[in-house]
Amino acid sequence: MTTVSVRDLRNRGGDVLARVRMGESVTVTSDGTRVAELRPLHLARVSTAELVERRRTLPPVDVHELRGDIDTILDQTL
Repeated sequence: MTTVSVRDLRNRGGDVLARVRMGESVTVTSDGTRVAELRPLHLARVSTAELVERRRTLPPVDVHELRGDIDTILDQTL
């Protein structure tokens, strides 16, 4: 695990975050004391097949009703 000071993080934050984005964990220190850890988020990825299946279970949308709802909410004088 790499260590960076608060000063380095402030001055080169973009570089540090790019390293984290690439999978590296970074420990942040202040006066030599460890104060924080930056590590990449592991976000769950959804497959195309799952997205298609979710779309199949959505309720149908009545376009005219939707337009009426939007017209009711929005100020027509804008």
